[in-house]
Order: sequence, then C-alpha cells, then structure tokens
Amino acid sequence: MRVLIAPDSFGSTLGPVQTATAMGAGWSRGAPHDEVELLPLSDGGPGFLDVLGRALGGTTVMTTVSDPLGREVPAAVLLVDREGRRTAWIEASQATGIHLLGADERDPGLTSTWGVGALLETALDEGATTVVLGVGGGSTNDAGAGLLAALGAGPASALARGGLALADAPDDALVGLPSVLDRLAGVDLVLATDEDTPLLGLQSTSAVESPRKGATAGQAQALENALGRFTDVLRRALPEPPRDLLTGLPRRLDREPGAGAAGGLGYALLAMGARRVGAVDTVLRETGFGPAAARSDLVVTGAGRVDWSTLQGSVVAGVAAATLETARPTVLVAGECLVGRRETMSLGLAGTYAVADSAREVEAMVADPVETLAARTARVARTWSPAR
Repeated sequence: MRVLIAPDSFGSTLGPVQTATAMGAGWSRGAPHDEVELLPLSDGGPGFLDVLGRALGGTTVMTTVSDPLGREVPAAVLLVDREGRRTAWIEASQATGIHLLGADERDPGLTSTWGVGALLETALDEGATTVVLGVGGGSTNDAGAGLLAALGAGPASALARGGLALADAPDDALVGLPSVLDRLAGVDLVLATDEDTPLLGLQSTSAVESPRKGATAGQAQALENALGRFTDVLRRALPEPPRDLLTGLPRRLDREPGAGAAGGLGYALLAMGARRVGAVDTVLRETGFGPAAARSDLVVTGAGRVDWSTLQGSVVAGVAAATLETARPTVLVAGECLVGRRETMSLGLAGTYAVADSAREVEAMVADPVETLAARTARVARTWSPAR
C-alpha cells in the first residue's frame, strides 16, 4: 500500500518535519511492506519555512531580529525565484512566536511585532517582488504597530512597546506611513492566514485571542481600547483609504476578516495593501499535496491537539477536505483528541487515533514525543495495513 504521511507540527514539541519523520518511522515499523512518502505541512506558524524550503528549494537568507520582548534571535527568509519573479517567504513566528517566551513572560500587552518588520526589510533588501507572510503561532497583540515602526512609519517609542502603549499613541505616530506605502508600491504583499478574526469588536483578537497569550480579562478590555485608538491614528495617516470595489465607500480595515490575525498583525499588513490567502491551502498547493494524495492509497495526517478550533482553518481540516477530492481515505494521529467521533467524521476523517488518552499517557508523550508518536503510528499501521 502507498501511504502519504502529511502532518502539521506536534504541538510545541516537534515541528512538521520532525513529526512527519517520527510518524514515517512508526508506520514503517508497523507495516514494513508499505511504501511511505513524507509530506510535512504547516498552517503558517512554526515550521512554515521548513515545510516550504523542503518543497520549493530556493535560498535561505539568515538574519537576526528582535523577539517579542526585544531580544536578538536568529531568523531566516526563504527566497524562491520562479518565472522571473523573486518570492520571499516569511515565518512571522520566528520573531513573535509564543515559544520564544517563558511561561512568566507571556504578556500580550508588552510584546511587539518589531521583529517581523525586520524580516520584511530583509526580504525587500534581497529584491523580492512578492512577499508571503505566514503569521500563525504569535504572542503579540499590537495590531502590527511594531512592524510599521520597524519599516519607518513612526517612532519605536510610540509603536514598539506593545499593545497597551498604543492607548497613548499621538495623532502623528504614523507620520512616515505614506513613505512606507510608496516603497511597497511595486511589491505584492500576501497575508497567509486562515484566521478570520476581526481586529475590533465582541469577537476581536483582543477578546478571543489575547487570553490564550496570557492576558487577564481586564488586560483584554484595555487592549481592545488601545487598538481602537491605534485605528484612529492609522486612518489619519493613510493618504488614500482603501475603498470597497462594489460600493466605492471606504473600507473598515479593522472589520475585515483576518485583520485580527496574529494579534492584529493582519491589520497592519492589510493597511499596507496586502491581499489575504488561506495559509493551509497555499501550503497544500506549493507542496504538491493534491498529486501526492492522488498517487497514494491512504493519507495519514497528524497534529498535537485536536479541539474545536481544528474543525476549520487547520492542516487537519485542509488535508481531509483535499483528500476527499481524490476519493482516498484519511486518518489522523493526534497527541490528544478533545472532540468526538461525530466531529472528526464531519471533516471526512475515516479514523482518529490519540497518542494520549490519560494523564499518565500525556506525561509519557511530553517526556518522549518522538517515540510515543512513532509507537502509536505503528499500531495504526498494523490496523490499516496488516501484514500479508
């Protein structure tokens, strides 16, 4: 049997490539007679560049950027030349990732997207005419103000001190924004995200996402107010507000789907003229998932945790939907599964298997994620592909 192993990362412990390698080893252990192909995937968060570099080749340019609290960390930009155009792929979590912070450092009121601006600068310096930014896995909630400051739109003292400081942003904090827009006029900016969260409102990034990044209820409300102030500043600075193509009326960027992605990083990118695409669909296309699934008999995907958020806009959901088009079955191996069989079957999954079903098994998984994942995958292989 031909088996395609196409997982996302395994929580924060294993990246997509490591996850695929462990699952592939486990499957070969359980069903050595099968032909196994590895195709790691990403939703635009950690591992985004590893997955695309493996599939597309290209050149990796190393650099140093600021982490969410201003400390230097290594990072990279992937450059791919195709049909006379140079595309730069950026993984924003290299600069904003929650994995860069200790448990006691997670405070979305203080973290900044300045480092993402440095990555964008690197891409522009390398002559990129298209820049694709995957923005998953971040720890910030500053509406991309730090990014804009790093590009020269305004002073770091007003824009790069985290989301809460934006409540005091002066009216001219983005005085340099027109110059930034002029510089980017010939660049195709692409926001790669499956988040449709708006920047402001009852379901905003501050209300929904900031608590997962360490904000208290009071901080979440304060961040909502601060980001509201920042939108006023940005509207004043835009030389020509974007308009709806149908009505001709000015668009409210803060209400746009995806504006709240990555703590509002999407908002700043949309303000700079970025177009939004689905991160998972983009990765599936660029890695050649469709043809790989079509030449396989079974697709096996993986993820660290499956919960209600997994049911849409995730690698698992994207793989299941794309595999249905090829009339092949898809099974899932997950670290933990917190939804029922009805929900996983609604995605098109033919089977779901958890590595850990008890507290003791969770401890074992955390202690040795590679072996526990490989062992569970081997058992799944023996179920789906028994020895002749």
